[in-house]
Amino acid sequence: MTQSHTFEASLPLAREVAAASQGQRALAAYLSMQLDTQQIQIFDEKNQAHAVELPTSALRLLVDILSELADGNAVKVVPIHAELTTQEAADLINVSRPHLVKLLEAGDLPFHKTGKHRRVRFSDLMAYKAAQERASAVAMEELTAQAQALQLGYE
Repeated sequence: MTQSHTFEASLPLAREVAAASQGQRALAAYLSMQLDTQQIQIFDEKNQAHAVELPTSALRLLVDILSELADGNAVKVVPIHAELTTQEAADLINVSRPHLVKLLEAGDLPFHKTGKHRRVRFSDLMAYKAAQERASAVAMEELTAQAQALQLGYE
């Protein structure tokens, strides 16, 4: 069964940025401990503490989320096996939907059809994006080397 995910997220408010920054620093201190789980306390509206046990991997993810929020970024958690619509996939790699469809039809990016609709696995999309970023970095290094060899004044 295909799950639909909405990738809209709002930017954090100033007070949320401050709280995220403080929370990220506090939680990060406990990530060096070699434990499979960690316990944190959550306080309810009556200020009563409740212990919550979390896998350390979830705590690491929470620290990453708080770090992004502290930088003022919106955050959305996407399951690695999520299936995306072409519009969602295009939005995530910052291209138009028609361009993404061309990539799919050219075989540059794997997809499957659910009825008439194309679906792209999030993990495939991120692998494609990483490959594109690597290719871009290599091209930039080659251009830089070429500019230096031609003594174009770039250093």
